[in-house]
Amino acid sequence: MDTSLAELISLSRELGKTEYQLAIFGEGNTSALATDGRFWVKASGAMLSTIDERGFVALDRAATVALLDEELTTDAEIQTAMQSCCTSSSGARPSIEAMMHAFLLGLPGVAFVGHTHPTMVNALLCAQQAEEIVTASYCPDQIVCCGPAPVFVPYTDPGLPLARLVRERVNAWIEKYNCMPKAIMLQNHGLFAIGSTPQQVMSCTLMWAKTAQIIIGAMACGGVNTLTAAQVDRIYTRPDEKYREKIISGQH
Repeated sequence: MDTSLAELISLSRELGKTEYQLAIFGEGNTSALATDGRFWVKASGAMLSTIDERGFVALDRAATVALLDEELTTDAEIQTAMQSCCTSSSGARPSIEAMMHAFLLGLPGVAFVGHTHPTMVNALLCAQQAEEIVTASYCPDQIVCCGPAPVFVPYTDPGLPLARLVRERVNAWIEKYNCMPKAIMLQNHGLFAIGSTPQQVMSCTLMWAKTAQIIIGAMACGGVNTLTAAQVDRIYTRPDEKYREKIISGQH
């Protein structure tokens, strides 16, 4: 079995554990780069908690990314186009978010992607002030594991429209912060965590799940106290925190 696929299966099952409340039934999807210009992405409807190699589809990454600029106007056209990018013969349909995964896996240093619907994170993403709430920073560990801020994406129809808007928002975020994001927040939808290792995806996902609980708890206690931009920058650039980040994300 491809090493990246084996790691992806382990990551997916970890994300699917019921105690984490990140995804149930067929929720969420994951992906990983292969070594030959392809990538693996979860098949539509597969369950993260019990997934094995049969629950993934291999696609040509360059061909899948190219779909973002194609004139595809109907769901049937999009599905046919995605199937044409498949290089495996299982017959399983790739996740509707495969185009977004293909784009994210083309970012420098990104080899794994985990998309989940954490209960508490989605409580915030469904709030009226979702963008204001989730783009603020609250704790040092949030910054270490999840970066200086997530990319926020307004609710958009999943599939091709969402993939195009994510590409636009991620590129603007990179230009603003001059680094790679670790988390992408989709309004009324869920969380994308990206990284070079499965551990980095896992640490970002779990830390956001914890951060969401902290935010909701603080709101119940009279309101949140956010860190200033200077405090965020200090934590994000401290040498000791960078060292700790590498250990947590499995890069050390």
